[in-house]
Amino acid sequence: MFNKKEIVSIFLATILLGFAISLISSTRIFLYSSMLIFFVIIANAIAKKITAYYLEASIELGIWEINQYGIKKQQHFKRPFPAGIFFPIFLTAISLGKLTWFAPLTFEVKPKKHRAVRRHGLYSYTEMTEEHIGLIAFAGIAINLALAVVGYLINQPDFSRLNIYFAAFNMLPMADLDGNKIFFGNLSLWSVLCVIIFVALAYAIILI
Repeated sequence: MFNKKEIVSIFLATILLGFAISLISSTRIFLYSSMLIFFVIIANAIAKKITAYYLEASIELGIWEINQYGIKKQQHFKRPFPAGIFFPIFLTAISLGKLTWFAPLTFEVKPKKHRAVRRHGLYSYTEMTEEHIGLIAFAGIAINLALAVVGYLINQPDFSRLNIYFAAFNMLPMADLDGNKIFFGNLSLWSVLCVIIFVALAYAIILI
């Protein structure tokens, strides 16, 4: 289900967020944090993979990178900026460990060849629509919110909280994050999710 590049990206994101959450206060806390965030990430990734499969496409996960710094075509970096690595480190550092950036990964969608043949004809337009891509991103957010509820029901507040934070940061309509894909794919769906996540965040911060 995951290729070598994706495994490396997931492993790097897990270690990076595990470090940012625990600040290596102890090996036990680091391993515990990394284990929880791994399940958060892998659930998000599998939900997207399954949704893409049913939409007759495939996705490839990778570290979130930013290619442009402006709206004009010439306003781009010579090399992609590794935002998924920089943001967690930078935000953790300036907040002295009080705030962590939980959106290190993104994904690219590729329609399968048989999708073009069956649905559009051999030489027709085969690209996935923004709505399709938004649905794939939505699947990842939805499973994290569902797992947050499960974490609450089984009395695992840390797991519940991490799922909420991961969903919240990925819902930001920035660059190539899930939130941006959902925003342009289905604005109404994005708006509803924002309300749900806002309530979940308030609950996580105040009560969990």
